[in-house]
Amino acid sequence: MNKFKLTLLLSTLFCWSQLVAQKSEEVTFNVSGIVIDQESDEPLEYASVSFFDASGNLKYGGITGQSGRFEIPVIRGTYRIQFDYISYQTLWKTLSVNGDTDMGALSISIDSEQLNEVVIRAETTEVQIRLDKKIYNIGKDLTTSGATVSDALNNVPSVTVDVDGSIALRGNENVRILINGKPSAIAGFGQTDALRQLPAEIIERVEVITSPSARYDAEGTAGILNIILKKEKTIGVNGSLQANVNSPNGYGITSNINLRTDRFNLFNTTGYRSRKNPGNAEFNNQYYSDLITNPFLQERRTFDRVRGGINSNLGFEYYLSKQQSITATAFIRTGDNTESTSNIAQEFDQAMALAQTIERDEAQTEEDYNLQFALNYSNDLDKNGHKLTADAQWEIDQETESSIITEAMSFPELMALPNERIIQKEDSRRILLQADYVLPFGENQQFEAGFRWADNAQTTDYLLEEQIEFGGPYQQNQDLSNIFDFNQSIGALYAQYGSKFGDFSFLTGLRLEHTGLKGSVEGIVGADPNALLADLDFDKNFLGLFPTVNMVYELSEQSNLTLGYNRRINRPRSWYINPFPSRSSETNVFQGNPDLNPAYASAFDLGYLMRWKKLTLTSSIYWQNETDSFERIQEDTGELTPNGIPIIRTIPINLSTNQRIGFEAGVLFNPNKWLRLNSSFNFFKFNTTGFYNDIDFAAENTSWFTRSSAKITLPAKINWQTNLFYRGAYQSAQTSSKGILSIDVAVSKDLFEDKGTLSFNVSDLLNSRKRQSFTVTEDFESDSVFQWRQRIWTLSFIYRFNQKKNDRNGRRGGDSQDYGDEGYGA
Repeated sequence: MNKFKLTLLLSTLFCWSQLVAQKSEEVTFNVSGIVIDQESDEPLEYASVSFFDASGNLKYGGITGQSGRFEIPVIRGTYRIQFDYISYQTLWKTLSVNGDTDMGALSISIDSEQLNEVVIRAETTEVQIRLDKKIYNIGKDLTTSGATVSDALNNVPSVTVDVDGSIALRGNENVRILINGKPSAIAGFGQTDALRQLPAEIIERVEVITSPSARYDAEGTAGILNIILKKEKTIGVNGSLQANVNSPNGYGITSNINLRTDRFNLFNTTGYRSRKNPGNAEFNNQYYSDLITNPFLQERRTFDRVRGGINSNLGFEYYLSKQQSITATAFIRTGDNTESTSNIAQEFDQAMALAQTIERDEAQTEEDYNLQFALNYSNDLDKNGHKLTADAQWEIDQETESSIITEAMSFPELMALPNERIIQKEDSRRILLQADYVLPFGENQQFEAGFRWADNAQTTDYLLEEQIEFGGPYQQNQDLSNIFDFNQSIGALYAQYGSKFGDFSFLTGLRLEHTGLKGSVEGIVGADPNALLADLDFDKNFLGLFPTVNMVYELSEQSNLTLGYNRRINRPRSWYINPFPSRSSETNVFQGNPDLNPAYASAFDLGYLMRWKKLTLTSSIYWQNETDSFERIQEDTGELTPNGIPIIRTIPINLSTNQRIGFEAGVLFNPNKWLRLNSSFNFFKFNTTGFYNDIDFAAENTSWFTRSSAKITLPAKINWQTNLFYRGAYQSAQTSSKGILSIDVAVSKDLFEDKGTLSFNVSDLLNSRKRQSFTVTEDFESDSVFQWRQRIWTLSFIYRFNQKKNDRNGRRGGDSQDYGDEGYGA
């Protein structure tokens, strides 16, 4: 970068001195062109262009813009022109200037002598700043070898993955997950559990979009995580095969193969996984009612989950011409999962003497089936970024859960209690149509427009059968057995305009979205068990405008300032609306709320980036105001279990206003070839105000989290990596939670002339990734500990054929299409 800075400085000084020295009769002409990568035809931003006279003196100079273009005024004459870019071979051209000249596309290729230097950069996470996002090229993260996509996201700055799999951006769980710029069955229908079943090896990079532009769906008040999947660019046949074993009791295998010619690209990733995930939880409740004989309840749960299944992504890209291509992809995932939950509930009287012990066991089997077809048309109308894209996508998701719940008393006497049997079938269907148009005009201006229509229909068929007495026949519970139909439709139009004036760039846009939410319940014939809820059927429509503004000011070649504003929406998911409770526990249940309405948020983000030769610093201050924000509260339903214990439910509500202000900073430091450091810190404060059932749920609290990663290259091609994560204590309207610490370690060894890599990693080394929380209400107190997954170790081996270990995809993204930059995600 010092070379660039010096070249740019000298070029500017020479250009200024020459312009001052010219006589009035000397006319200047504009020399323009575009610098591109010879292999991919991608434009190269910040490439330097230098004009030398016959004596070798630097006369004029400049750098390319975001589209790879340059336009430099020079006087009449003959020049030797130098085109230079980091890790690329220098290109020289001789040009006689007698008028305005367009040199067209100028291709430069990788410098093989610098390839080892490039490899070092590719092995560590890099950050790139765009007008509306940060791009993290994951690189060779050893701790994600044999891990899942969810595990990999937990290593991305600004992102946290809770112990129960909830993904948050800057501490806010309302984050939109996209795959290649679009909602996808690969990531599930908004359910993060699907990301736990996919191998991390499929990820190329992650785009963290905290200030989304108008091209993106307005969903997600926290922002968007756009996961870009790998697609090889090398001509010929290449790929990799990876196998891993886990403890406790897991294994998996993933193949990645690619065949590319000048006319088409065929790619496939297929994997099989089976993993056991033991977990545990404990709840200690104290009830204040004088009517309760045994006011103390202790519940201990153990979970034993086995997740297995096949996933396969097959794609075919055909190049109609150098500018046009059609890509068809098919994704399929099958799941064969089992889960057993043991819940031991002990009741204690006022003197804390044991009064009763009941064990409730649930054995569950789950069969999943996901299928997605997608078709994309892309037309690069010219090399200046003039582009048209169109997408069509169809998805189905089928899930069948079967559970048997058995219950027995073990104290003060042995007694078998009536059992329950549950069958729940969930069918989802999603259709997506979108088109996007990008029109650059002038040197640094661009207009974009597009539309998007999506329709998501979901049916949940819930059948509950109970025994009246132990050993008797099962009878349908007609108060709870039901069919819940949910439909969400979204129509959107957007337009945005971007421009660059010297060191200042901006992108502003407006998005119009119509949201339709419709739900109905069939099959309830008895009394309504949800008396505290309103009508279970609903049909709602919302129309909103969502403006966005993003600005960048280049302080120097190494630093810039960014400022963003956007308005977002948080639409309730189906499981937040479905009014029928979970059955794993009689006394602690989760229940959806059909009265839930969307929440809206406005946010500002001020960022600063500074690059040095071996260090990159990113930082930002952000503020968000959300109205009708969701909050999960706990309340006494007023109902009792058959043995007289109050039933406590958790329910989401619109809890008025939530204001959040925060600061984050990240450091990428590569002091030498054998040591690479990556650290980030995020601090935020939020203030919630709102009432529900005449109860004030106002809360004000601060929290923070930090992560650090160190990678050391040892002799004999051995690498060691340690990741540390800590989240500070935090508090919601009713619940305070303690801090969480987790440490991951990994070591790898390259074999077979770097074609193979053997790695070993341990996730949650100290077995400390547990959520410990304390809830206080007027009716009860609850002290709980929850651990979704215990410590796990993984041994993994990957073998590559016709594919270099240190692939340079980290620099160019591994895909000629920069998903999300040019209309993807409309």
